[in-house]
Amino acid sequence: MTALTLSTAGAATLRADALVVGVAKGAEGPVLAPGSEAVDKAFDGKLAAVLETLGATGAEGELTKLPAASGLKAPVVVAVGLGAVPDKEDAYDAEALRRAAGTAARALSGVKKAGFALPAGSVEDAAAVAEGALLGAYAFTAYQGGEDKLAPKKAKSKDNGPKQPLGEVALLGGKARDKAYKAAVERALALVEEINRARDLINTPPNDLYPESFAAVATAAGKEHGIKVQVLDEKALVKGGYGGLLGVGQGSANGPRLVKLAYTHPKAEKTLALVGKGITYDSGGISLKPAGHNETMKCDMSGAAAVFAAVVSAARLGLKVNVTGWLALAENMPSGNATRPGDVLRMYSGKTVEVLNTDAEGRLVLADALTRASEEKPDAIVDVATLTGAMVLALGNRTFGIMANDDAFRTSIHEIADEVGEASWPMPLPADLRKGMDSPTADIANMGERMGGGLVAGLFLKEFVGEGIAWAHLDIAGPAFHEGAPYGYTPKGGTGSAVRTLVRLAERTADGDLG
Repeated sequence: MTALTLSTAGAATLRADALVVGVAKGAEGPVLAPGSEAVDKAFDGKLAAVLETLGATGAEGELTKLPAASGLKAPVVVAVGLGAVPDKEDAYDAEALRRAAGTAARALSGVKKAGFALPAGSVEDAAAVAEGALLGAYAFTAYQGGEDKLAPKKAKSKDNGPKQPLGEVALLGGKARDKAYKAAVERALALVEEINRARDLINTPPNDLYPESFAAVATAAGKEHGIKVQVLDEKALVKGGYGGLLGVGQGSANGPRLVKLAYTHPKAEKTLALVGKGITYDSGGISLKPAGHNETMKCDMSGAAAVFAAVVSAARLGLKVNVTGWLALAENMPSGNATRPGDVLRMYSGKTVEVLNTDAEGRLVLADALTRASEEKPDAIVDVATLTGAMVLALGNRTFGIMANDDAFRTSIHEIADEVGEASWPMPLPADLRKGMDSPTADIANMGERMGGGLVAGLFLKEFVGEGIAWAHLDIAGPAFHEGAPYGYTPKGGTGSAVRTLVRLAERTADGDLG
């Protein structure tokens, strides 16, 4: 993980390999952002003009590298675009700062230390820059750079292996001795470490990450951070009657698990339950996915990874709220033991479900976990899942959908997601779509109308939430796994979508503002 420091040095005197400054898009050319004053002075006040000569405009995501002037200790200056100049000089959008810092951090992979002289005049700005830089510096290299036993033996080269991420981010312009700034930077570091752990889990190949090994990771983290962890294995699931988890997992040699992580605070007055879909690999089961749709299905446990990261973050931050995470883990495979279309499962709630499509498996494991979470009477439940392709069709690859049984709670989560920089959109749960899941054989079918499929899935989940409990469902199928080129602080592969929203929800709940 990239190191983070709140530096007391000035931009001109910092000994680093590079200096990052911000540049905005003005009406008449690039405009330097606050934080760049010392760097501009070293260029005799002509840095903006030099950047314009090099083709820089200040557009979001734009990056320009140039040799540093003689008055700077760092040899390279990196100018990163922030987008349009804000109405107020210091009112740069937090998300614009995150993305700019992430863009710069990605461009500086392989560098030992970089000073970030982006706008950091407020605690919020400093936190945004820290988050963006640390998120952007992420790289998943666990399976790269291995020794080739067939290659001729030769001396090791510095070029062997993958390029490592930026080693250290030195945050400039903040008040290094101010308690609020220190706390903001420490929060950013803890939060991003857990987001990046979630990314690692999502990126881990399914031959190494399966329900049992995921449960082992959660157990180890629980011991490290004082979280109580309970793992229900196959025998316990059979004894408890968890028909959804067992039905999905019975086709795999790797049995299902239900993992409970419980973080408690002695002064907590509220309890928040988080439920995550953890399909460590989704072949579709007997309803096998078509060619071209299997290759990224290791990411179908992204919801469980987000829940896991959020609970550990709450513990590390010492939030005054009880947060319980439920990881519904299974591998969906098409063996001779697999659930067939037409089978009926008896869920943990006692309801029966006719399985019309074994590729609609996420809702089955979530149903059991939602019922179990409801038994503990939390103040609210939020489930997170890469649940439906329909939600991707509706909202694209960067926005997750929010459904809920309480409009105010849905609105609150939407506002929180916007606050932390995660794109989301409130979605309805139309009552008329429920009829499509009527079954002549069971209490309910796991499929309904094709049109509005993401909403149908939400309606199915709603059936398994306890009476009187505020509940929201986040369908992160779009933003959970990024297959294109990296941008901003978003890497290729697992993104850690929804973790920031869940953690901010926990913080608000701790402050007495559940929504």
